[in-house]
Amino acid sequence: MTASPGRARVSDVVVEIGGLPIQLRCGDPAFVQQIGERYAGYVTSSSKPSFHFDIELAPRGALSGDEDVRVTWDSGRWLMQRGDFRAEWYPAAAHGTIHQTINPFSLDSVLRIVHTLLLAGKGGFLLHASSAIRNGRAFLFSGVSGAGKTTMARLAPPDAALLTDEISYVTRQGSGYFAVGTPFYGELARAGENLRAPIEALYLLAKGPENKIEPLAGAEAVRGLLGNILFFARDPEFVRMVFDAAMDFTGRVPVRRLTFVPTASVWELLV
Repeated sequence: MTASPGRARVSDVVVEIGGLPIQLRCGDPAFVQQIGERYAGYVTSSSKPSFHFDIELAPRGALSGDEDVRVTWDSGRWLMQRGDFRAEWYPAAAHGTIHQTINPFSLDSVLRIVHTLLLAGKGGFLLHASSAIRNGRAFLFSGVSGAGKTTMARLAPPDAALLTDEISYVTRQGSGYFAVGTPFYGELARAGENLRAPIEALYLLAKGPENKIEPLAGAEAVRGLLGNILFFARDPEFVRMVFDAAMDFTGRVPVRRLTFVPTASVWELLV
């Protein structure tokens, strides 16, 4: 964390997720320190960030957390807003501004939105899923709240590296897909390891009386995947890109339904 050249009162930190360094600048050094602590393991010394955001902190009570997320494209910029933040991002200029509450998790939401937009253009996506690496391959466990994402993360054997218990970062590389660690977490309240590995399979979770794996294909696999992809923009071109990515992913990566009893033995089925 440094003071930006020529702007002695502005502190900054560079956070790199999925190989993309983003510089975050703010006039409140204490808040920048919070950002560094929140994204520990993903802070980098990169001197050439892909783009930067200037953060302005709103006075207490000036913003409310009740408003739903809205993401729209207007005149060369993305507008992103919710009750606790207002942000605009100019991709061509590699610059944006964020007006938010002092809660660093408001920034978390902005970064998730930004990464969904960037990934869409590269054939990737963020997914409601926990994920872990074992024996050099990544396993994804997806589902709605309560389906068992965090449970599968907790049950992972000692030799598995946890990438996230909540939001998986899926990126296209060549003819395959990789899972990448993220600092976005759920109930475990800790960042995933900053690693990446090729995806072995995606498991759509369901709890039941026994451990069972069923292969899914075609429309059923696509529907299951699309139902768990994070995407907030309603721009038709970007919606099409996400749909195309889901179609391609399910054609290259095995998708299976995993019905399981919450015991460590479920992991024995996966290798």
